[in-house]
Amino acid sequence: MSEHKVTMSSSRPYLVRAFNDWILDNHCTPHIVVDASIQGVQVPADHVANGQIVLNVSPSAVKALIIGDDALEFSARFGGVPMQVYIPLQAVMAIYARENGEGMVFGSEPGSPDPDGTARSTDSDREGKSEGERPSGRPSLKVVK
Repeated sequence: MSEHKVTMSSSRPYLVRAFNDWILDNHCTPHIVVDASIQGVQVPADHVANGQIVLNVSPSAVKALIIGDDALEFSARFGGVPMQVYIPLQAVMAIYARENGEGMVFGSEPGSPDPDGTARSTDSDREGKSEGERPSGRPSLKVVK
């Protein structure tokens, strides 16, 4: 067997689509947590708190939801004002059911781009760094009830 390393695309678009379908199939309301600081995110700034926004993406709350391979987009009303929302999938931090909190929190994926456009390193890439260096990447999400 050859040692050729196959580069895979991000699993996040597939997982977001699957969890959205699963949540809807179970008659629950899908919500996504978005890192609003990621370049390209277009969400209502008035509703961003601590750099994040939680959005209801159920069919009753949004129109024309498209979960593509690179971004999630839809139109919705915020405070009665219509808006086109655009979210690069790397900015989706979690998807969960509002009713019971079941869903998935996403970590960073090796090879996926950082907000600045550089590729994320793998553990083997980080081995050469000294312990005093700060790790790059997004902050982690904690659920507090």
